[in-house]
Parts: sequence; structure tokens; C-alpha cells
Amino acid sequence: MGKPITEWQGKWALVTGASAGIGKALAEELAAGGTNLVLTARRRERLEELARTLSTTRKIKAEVFVADLADPAGPEKILAFTREKNIHIDLLINNAGFGAYGEFATSDRARQLEMVQVNCAAVVNLTHLFLPAMIERKSGDILILASTASFQAVPYITVYAATKAFDLSFAEGLAEELKPDGIRVCGLCPGSTESEFRIVADQVNVPAANRRQETSEKVARTGLQALAAGKSYVISGLGNYLGAHSQRIAPRRVVTSIAAKMFRPPAKTKTQQ
Repeated sequence: MGKPITEWQGKWALVTGASAGIGKALAEELAAGGTNLVLTARRRERLEELARTLSTTRKIKAEVFVADLADPAGPEKILAFTREKNIHIDLLINNAGFGAYGEFATSDRARQLEMVQVNCAAVVNLTHLFLPAMIERKSGDILILASTASFQAVPYITVYAATKAFDLSFAEGLAEELKPDGIRVCGLCPGSTESEFRIVADQVNVPAANRRQETSEKVARTGLQALAAGKSYVISGLGNYLGAHSQRIAPRRVVTSIAAKMFRPPAKTKTQQ
């Protein structure tokens, strides 16, 4: 994988959704480069195991705070924890998020609204809470997990794609807005990735979600390198990059129609109905 990324050596990074997948890979990559970590997610055992491993093997400081970002008060609880520990966050990684697959009309409404809360509202809240201190110091970095789904509507993961379009637009807008303050912001856009995401989203048997999978480690390194380089967004993987940008030459309706064919759920048999 090459040399560790030491851009944030000796500094503190906050990683949401750090218990698995890309979040865990981001934590491991940062720790390899000497970054201290505040790890947050819902699963305490996984967080504590990761913190123990990284603090022992990488000789960094690692703090754990269990939080559910579906709770609107979650971000403020995380901020309060860092203040209690007198930790100044130099790198905020808004990684936590999830998807849900299926027809919107018959989906669980509460689950869809929870997705908007975690994927969008919590990102805005955390960023707004930690940004003032960065502006005061005239330094800081923010990585926001978007997706290749940010670039077009995707039927049957309609709400998820919409939340990720929001995340990318939010990241790019902030990146330009905060340049005078010396703060870098980058939207990381992975495609299909080897993680628990597809299981949570119930996409395991969807061919379009399973092809050209990258490792979480590859995605994490791509995102951190792009942020360190001052890029406002990055698409992980050449195939994903070409796919995201080639659609610009086609009418949006055509692109959405193609996506619908790729993601349409299989027809139910009589025994399933």
C-alpha cells in the first residue's frame, strides 16, 4: 500500500462510523501515520477492540465514544466528549452512513428518514459544531463520505443516492468557502466497496452493487491522499471515475433509466407474494 500518510501525525482525528468498513480502514490508515483518534459508532465492543489494537501496535492515543447519529443530539454529545477530554480535532471524518434498497413506496418510512438524519443532518451538524475551532486556528481538514451515487439519481436506492448527492455538493461548496480560512474539505466518492454496507442496505443479491468492488483500505487511502492534496472531491477507482463522468454526455433521463434497469428488484414469484 506504500508509505503511511503522515499528514496528521501527532494530531487528532475524529472518525464516525469507525467500527467497520471504510471507517475502520480510515482509522487504521491514520494510525499507521501517527494520527491520534477519537473513534465513534454504535458498537462499543468493536470500537474498543480497534482502539486497543491501534494504540498498542501504532503507539498512538485512541479514545472511544459510543454514539448513534440517528439521534439528533448525537453530534453535540460527541463534541462535549472531546471538550471533556481537552481534545482539539484537526481532522473531522464524516464517514457514518447507510443505505436501503427496494421500492420507495413500500419501504419503511422511519428507516428512510433515519437515513436522511445520519447521512445528511448529522454531517451538517458535526461539521458546524467542529468548524468554528478550526476557523479560529486557521487550520483543519474535513473528509465527507459521498458516493459514485452522488452523480445521478439511482432508482431503488433513491433516498440513499439523494443523500449522497447532498453530501458531495455540501463538501464541494464548503471546500471553496473555507479556502481563505486555510481549511481543506474533500468529498470522497467510492463505488461498490468490500464492506458491510451491502448487507445493511440489503443489496447482497444486486449484481450492479457487487461488481468492480474495491477494498475499504484502497478507498480510505484514496480519500486521505486527495484531502491532503487539497482536492475538493475524489472518485476512488478509474472505472468508477470514467463511469461517473461519461454519463455527462447522456441526457439525465436516459442515465436514470439505465440505473433503474441495473437496480430493479427481481420479480417476485407467486410463493413470495
